[in-house]
Amino acid sequence: MKRVGIVGLLHESNTFVEGRTTWPDFAADLIAEGEGVRQRMAHAPHEIGGFFEGLEEAGIEAVPIFAARALPYGTIEADTFDDLRGQMVRGIQKAGEIHGILAAPHGATVAENALDADGVWLAEVRKLIGPDIPLIATLDLHANVSPLMVESTTALIAYATNPHLDQRETGKKAAELMARTLSGEVVPVQDAAFPSLAINIQSQNTAEEPMLDLYRRCAEISSAAGVLSHSLVLGFPYADVPEMGSSVIAVVDADRDFATEMASRLAAEMETDREKYEPVFLSVNEAVRQAAGKGASPVVLLDMGDNVGGGSPANSTAIANSWVRYGRGQGFVVLCDALSVERADEAGAGAELEIAVGDAEDPIKATFRVVSLHDGLFFEKEARHGGFSDFDQGRTAILETMDERLTVMATTRRMAPFSLSQLTSFGVDPERFQMIVAKGVIAPMAAYEPIARGGFIHVDSPGVTRANMRELNYKHRRRPMFPFE
Repeated sequence: MKRVGIVGLLHESNTFVEGRTTWPDFAADLIAEGEGVRQRMAHAPHEIGGFFEGLEEAGIEAVPIFAARALPYGTIEADTFDDLRGQMVRGIQKAGEIHGILAAPHGATVAENALDADGVWLAEVRKLIGPDIPLIATLDLHANVSPLMVESTTALIAYATNPHLDQRETGKKAAELMARTLSGEVVPVQDAAFPSLAINIQSQNTAEEPMLDLYRRCAEISSAAGVLSHSLVLGFPYADVPEMGSSVIAVVDADRDFATEMASRLAAEMETDREKYEPVFLSVNEAVRQAAGKGASPVVLLDMGDNVGGGSPANSTAIANSWVRYGRGQGFVVLCDALSVERADEAGAGAELEIAVGDAEDPIKATFRVVSLHDGLFFEKEARHGGFSDFDQGRTAILETMDERLTVMATTRRMAPFSLSQLTSFGVDPERFQMIVAKGVIAPMAAYEPIARGGFIHVDSPGVTRANMRELNYKHRRRPMFPFE
């Protein structure tokens, strides 16, 4: 029986965040080796779960080696990145004879000692296993693909949906390609094209135009004879690295010139149509006024400047404070504020206390009633963005202003809005609000779509993940690049 190793190291690194991602950040989410990887990930709606499923169906022995993941945040500390790579390498060395490796990088990982962190560790794995053993990897749709990632792997296959609902399916596709490769049925070769284009994150909903038509073209190319995989990668704008931007990856059977042609074709179309990918930005106050005037509710305001899934601090009060001034009806926001949780804990459920919640530079100052207190653990049973199932946002307090205009869920740990269970598990009924702040761009739509009768409004709010890329101070990106030049 063929044996295929499974490794993963996933982090979406925001280089505009001052803080650093450290070992405890990974430990709080996922660090596993050996059978611990199988126990944690085999049934998850994640690409690593798809690896296990696809290999089992192909009759190939899955050899779980190493997996680590942390919630998006700042650049990974150098020592942490080295320690994670070292643990992975030692695991591969101890795994015995393996005939292939399935790998799960994110594609937008940045370390203090490696701007192209994914390229660095994939190259290290390639050097370890040699040139002939297939190394097939999956990528997040928000990867900033580098030539080193392409050179180091046999094939790269990216998610095709945003919100990311096809992670497990993508992992299974990688496992199926591995099986076909090991049987000698196909000889995958790949190439990538890099248009001078950064597609705005506000425009990256794959279920809507302009992405809908672009991904339809990608699917058409994927179905062409000889094409094994065709990936459109939109890029992650909050990593200031030379690789930042969009890319196209073509994997074909045995013909590198054909791979180059297939990757370049769609890249050229993207260059031609680049103006289509620039959205209209809506200010905080205008978005709040629109939400207040909606007949149907709740309206979900997407706080793009404090996009937790993009590495933000999760404490921006810009929309909530505007709602207090201009909104009508009840509003809701989740804020990471451990000090306010501590104050609420000390006061106890039912107590009233005057506090300033959220961003210290622009807090929500009010008298709040402590509605309830919770441990912060919740579970999502459906496939949602990010492939997460179990969540822990730490000790949590539900606070409500005395006029009942605003409800704040204060958490001890940052948590992205990837699950409606974040509200319902703690007794919060989302349908009673006129306005809900979701700190994300496209990702929250998968979770909130069932209750967002008033629709979604993208808000060009301030912060380290603001949607208008021209407001970010890049030092390393390629030049020229649209929309900057």
